[in-house]
Amino acid sequence: MSLDKSDIERIAHLARLDISEQEVPEYATSISSILSLIDQMQATDTDGVLPLAHPLDAVQRLRKDDVTESNQRERLQQNAPAIEDGLFLVPRVIE
Repeated sequence: MSLDKSDIERIAHLARLDISEQEVPEYATSISSILSLIDQMQATDTDGVLPLAHPLDAVQRLRKDDVTESNQRERLQQNAPAIEDGLFLVPRVIE
């Protein structure tokens, strides 16, 4: 699909783009090549092709769910300005 100057100016107006006269041929070439690629993709026969939930049908290796760190709550809360019942207290931001 080939676009001419009036098509590009109309698209630019609809998209609220300010395109100079010198840029119109470059935009026409770029958009025309994109539209021709879309035409090629539309022409591809996809009958019988099931949609994929994910492009890779691989099973991920999972690590064992083991505890690897010790509880450091008391050490980390030593730097907190205010704590209560083991929780950090923060200033109220919503009234």
